[in-house]
Order: sequence, then structure tokens, then C-alpha cells
Amino acid sequence: MRFRPVVPPGLALIAALAAVPAVAAGIFATPAAPPPPPAEADWRTPDPQNVLVIDTNKGRIFVEMNPTAAPLAVARVRELTKSHLYDGRAFFRVIDDFMAQTGDPKDTGTGGSALPNLALEANFRRSSDIPFTPVTTLGGLDAGFIGSLPVISQSMSLGELTGDHKVTAYGTFCTGVAGMARADDPDTANSQFFLMRHEHPQLDQKYAAWGRVIAGLDVVRNIKPGEPPAPPADQMTKVRLLADMPPGDRPVVKVIDTRSAWFKAMIERVKTDKVVEFSLCDLDLPSQVK
Repeated sequence: MRFRPVVPPGLALIAALAAVPAVAAGIFATPAAPPPPPAEADWRTPDPQNVLVIDTNKGRIFVEMNPTAAPLAVARVRELTKSHLYDGRAFFRVIDDFMAQTGDPKDTGTGGSALPNLALEANFRRSSDIPFTPVTTLGGLDAGFIGSLPVISQSMSLGELTGDHKVTAYGTFCTGVAGMARADDPDTANSQFFLMRHEHPQLDQKYAAWGRVIAGLDVVRNIKPGEPPAPPADQMTKVRLLADMPPGDRPVVKVIDTRSAWFKAMIERVKTDKVVEFSLCDLDLPSQVK
């Protein structure tokens, strides 16, 4: 049985059309003045227990995990990381304008760990005490960020009408988002996961979005493509939690705080500069690794 995110139909056409606005912007848009750099207060230090450090033969990737959106997936990735199952695993399925998949002990897309499969975490319940940065609205839904994860959510005003005073939300598959791979049965996620090389909201509510790349996206995009790639495939040489790295080797990682004044000003700049419809996925999150 193969565990894989399904390639959205018309992928090549979507990629081709996506290039059109960039050309148009180059012709008609006036270059804006560079924004001021973020102040110290605009940065956030992620919980090191929620930062996955993936060393690959192409470089290092940092993924901030989000247990609010997908607690089972995050717990599983933590457990398998600590057991070293991910060390040496190949990126066995990589599609240029889609994603890079890994985490299979067989390196074929047909395997998993000895642990039981996970129930699909397509949605989660959001309460008013979960920090959420609204960015725009989409079909009556709020689009914004919980930490570094782009999220689509019902309006919190609907919480007054629900028994638990919460609303339904889900992580949306922008570039860099990490998702759990699965077979056709929704409840078959196990060890395999994928990192988005391009935005594909067609995956929303079909796969568990459990985190996002906050540094090293260039490494993700440089992984050798193929289904499977020509040997030798690129691989994760070592995977650790940031918290488990020896203090002397542990990098200091910061990501822009999506609740900060700087980020809110950036939202308005990007909205103003857009020639076509603005999307949550148009927002990149600056990071620092020292």
C-alpha cells in the first residue's frame, strides 16, 4: 500500500498560470522602498521541543511543529525522531512544483513504523485563547496564522453558538508546510511526511498539516526530484529536536512573530503590491539561525 499525498489535477497548468502574475507585476508594478528591518521585539523564539532539525546531504532544514493543529502527528514525529527512525531516510518521492516526501523505513513509499496508524487530523477546534493573527477572509472564513502555521478558520464569533465555545480550523498547505502522508484510507498516517515545495491548498482537510519550514526552504527546493529520484536519492542524514541538541551545538533560532507590528505592516505592503487576488500563502516568514 502506498502512502502519498495525491498530486492535484492540472498541476502543470497551475504552475504555468502561477507564473503569469509575476510577469505582469514586473511590467506594471513600481518597485517599493525596502521595508525597515524587524526590531528585536518583532522576533519570536520557538519552543525548542517543537522545532525539528533535519540535516540532509543538501543542507539543514528547520520545521516548527504545531501541536495545536495536529497533536497526534506532532507527538508521532517527536517519538520517531527520538527513536532515530528518520536518520538516513531517503526523499523517495519529490515533485518539483509540489512536495518532497520522506520518512519511510523502506524508502519506497510502502512502509511505516511499528506504531499504530493515526486518525486523520484534518481539522482542529480553535478556542478564543489560542493566539491567532487574522490576515484576510476567504469565503466567509478567517485566514491567518497560529504561530508560523497558516490557518483557515471559522469566525470566532460562531463560538458563541457551539457547545464547547470553539470553532473549526485547519492548516492550509502553503509552501513549506509539513503534512503527514497517508494511503487512500484517511486514518493511515504513520511515519511518512512531506514538505511542500509549492502551495497547494487542494490538499487542505485531506491531510494533517503539522508544522512549517521556518528556515531551509531553499534546501527543500533543492532536493533531487523524481518518483523515485535517480540514485542516489537525497536523504535526511540526521533528524533531532532542537531541544535535544547539545548546548554547544544548538543553534539559536528565531522567526518573525506573526502578532508583531512589523508583520502586520508587511501584510499591508504585500496586499498593496499584489496585482491579482491576495492569498495567505503570499506571506513569507523571515527567520534567523545563529
